[in-house]
Amino acid sequence: MERIDKVLASHNFGSRKQVHKLIKSGAVQINGSCCTRTDVKIDPETDLIEVDGKKVQYSRFLYIMLNKPRGVVSASRDKNAKTVLDLLPAEYKRKGLFPAGRLDKDTEGLILITDDGEFAHKMLSPSQKVYKTYYARLDGEVTQEAVSRFRQGILFEDGTQCLPARLTVCADKHSAYVQICEGKFHQVKKMFCACGLRVSYLKRLAVGGLQLDEKLKPGESKMLTECEKQLIFIVNMH
Repeated sequence: MERIDKVLASHNFGSRKQVHKLIKSGAVQINGSCCTRTDVKIDPETDLIEVDGKKVQYSRFLYIMLNKPRGVVSASRDKNAKTVLDLLPAEYKRKGLFPAGRLDKDTEGLILITDDGEFAHKMLSPSQKVYKTYYARLDGEVTQEAVSRFRQGILFEDGTQCLPARLTVCADKHSAYVQICEGKFHQVKKMFCACGLRVSYLKRLAVGGLQLDEKLKPGESKMLTECEKQLIFIVNMH
């Protein structure tokens, strides 16, 4: 059971003070009856909650797909740059949201935003083998030697060891698809750098079996369906 004011505040109906004012105005109904008390406890999963006659779609947790544009940081807040949370429409925003994993500031593509810490931990854990798929353009030719090194797992000069990764070279040999199941700092760029190549463009296309929705323009987002959420934990072989 949860207090009605807490539920409404978590669903972006304003601050706790604003929600109290809303409830006392008589705009809130629970199971068809007007509610003017802010401390009423409800079961948000079974009780019908309406505000100004519109049903409140309750979600204990949110799972959002965002097509991150370049120049935006993967953080909950940043004093100097726009964050992925800043791009969310008002109806998606609520307390506790954070990006599950990160993309570099100049990297585009699929990033997931949620307030479900257990889900994020499971998705990001290398032991779960949730491969992230990227498309990369390089300043030189991607050789079969690079493919072999990615498959073996690259060791950086600082002693950091990467797990085996999948590298599929495109026909032009100056671009490739990369799949990694971990997320070390600048990992994809550093792996190519270890092979003598510089990444000029990088975009994440998929997390597990969940593909970036091609209808989403850079900066746009959408709620995941339960089916889409489950796709994340399906092995995605390019």
